Amino acid sequence: MPAIEDIISKREQIISLARQYKTHNVKLFGSVLREEETRESDIDFLVECQDDCSLFDIISLKYDLEEFLGRQVDIVTYDSLHWTLKDRILLEARSI
Repeated sequence: MPAIEDIISKREQIISLARQYKTHNVKLFGSVLREEETRESDIDFLVECQDDCSLFDIISLKYDLEEFLGRQVDIVTYDSLHWTLKDRILLEARSI
């Protein structure tokens, strides 16, 4: 099953995990979204943090998503987007 189909089929569980770690508005971007991934590709998620979200929450979400999806995951927050990549990522990102 392509990674994007796996993610869509697990959408509710991914959103639930995100809520546990004080994040919401989960979006997918990168090679998996474009269906250009390889076996080594990670899954790139863009999330919005609640006011009380910490770095520990983001790291914990990353770890739990990797365990749940069986693939490497990158978590990026809106505030952490590098200015050179921000516009491209925001244009590409799609809600799961």
